[in-house]
Amino acid sequence: MAIKRILIANRGEIALRIHRAAHEMGIETVAVHSTADADAMHVRLADHAVCIGPPPAGESYLNIANIISAAEIAQCDAIHPGYGFLSENAKFADIVEAHDIIWIGPKPEHIRTMGDKIEAKRTAGALGLPLVPGSDGAVSDITEAKAIAEAAGYPVIIKAASGGGGRGMKVCNGPDQLETLIQQAGSEAKAAFGDATVYIEKYLGNPRHIEFQVFGDGNGNAIHLGERDCSLQRRHQKVLEEAPSPVITPEERHRMGEICAQAMRDMAYRGAGTIEFLWENGEFYFIEMNTRLQVEHPVTEAVTGVDLVREQIRIAEGKPLSVTQDELEFQGHAIECRINAEDPFTFAPSPGLVTYYHAAGGMHVRVDSGLYAGYRIPPYYDSMIAKVIVYGRTREGCIMRLRRALEEMVVEGVKTNIPLHRELLRQDDVLNGDYSIKWLEQWLEEREV
Repeated sequence: MAIKRILIANRGEIALRIHRAAHEMGIETVAVHSTADADAMHVRLADHAVCIGPPPAGESYLNIANIISAAEIAQCDAIHPGYGFLSENAKFADIVEAHDIIWIGPKPEHIRTMGDKIEAKRTAGALGLPLVPGSDGAVSDITEAKAIAEAAGYPVIIKAASGGGGRGMKVCNGPDQLETLIQQAGSEAKAAFGDATVYIEKYLGNPRHIEFQVFGDGNGNAIHLGERDCSLQRRHQKVLEEAPSPVITPEERHRMGEICAQAMRDMAYRGAGTIEFLWENGEFYFIEMNTRLQVEHPVTEAVTGVDLVREQIRIAEGKPLSVTQDELEFQGHAIECRINAEDPFTFAPSPGLVTYYHAAGGMHVRVDSGLYAGYRIPPYYDSMIAKVIVYGRTREGCIMRLRRALEEMVVEGVKTNIPLHRELLRQDDVLNGDYSIKWLEQWLEEREV
């Protein structure tokens, strides 16, 4: 079925990204927005706009009834959830489809399966993905927990089955701490996610975060679009991403990519997905799967030439994948910097009025942002205000181009983390690609001393 009008159930740069892809396909867009986002760029550019509530996300962007009502009022035949908010809410996907509206995303049952970390791990293992040693499911009995931890080998990490962002996670170095830390992790998880369920995994000392982009047509055909290295993180939040990873060989990419693609074929997975791994000493360990578009999808687009949002829409229309695995070529290098409205080193949020804005430009420089001079950044949502994505034939050339782009970019009126990115791109470890998921926090601590 050809989609004629898409409701974009999101805000900010991703809403604008979806609008642009839709318009390039001749599809009308409907922006939904809170009262705080009435002047947002995606609202201004969309064909139609519907206010769905006051600033708090729970009363607007997470309000399923209001979003469905907006879709019906605006006569939309499809909904694209973007990332965050309701993008991985299986109940929302079910409701969308129950209203005979096309859901531009994976099948609800796959969202449900991969949204439960224990079930996701169980499913991943059955599909042949390599797992981190640890419990097969939830852990509640301390005797069982000690046996699992001994088998995996200390240190181990206790994780919440629901949610993410580092909450409900505790590292345990020995059996004497285990019971206390399980209780603490469960209490944190209950408070944050309403679910005290926890599980245990081997704690990897100095891993990298490597993720594979996958795409399926829902009928058993699937491909991978290579890996992204997202190891530069602070408090489990990604700061800079690149493709390809500086440490993954073409042989590893082909081997692991094919394992991921085959898993998606076996699931009859539909749409975009990202399979995330920890990588250490040449070994991959599955951690989770995100059943949505990722913030960092542009670096994959840069090195493959595939428009992932366009592909999502095509798949939702029932069309086949536009490219086969054999046709995909990985060329050059791409890096994305997440630009946040925050103090570059204390990370305190900095919402407010943008008095001047100049985006970086030039060959192979892409800026995904809804910013403009006179726009007031609201304090109610995530602090990311832009993404700077740069492509180069080599990693070295890409870094030099990115340095130049960040020197050009100007955002006045609020603080941003652009100075942090400029400094990071002059560190030897970053230049050499020699970093892990712990590197950034350690560097920040040493910088303060």
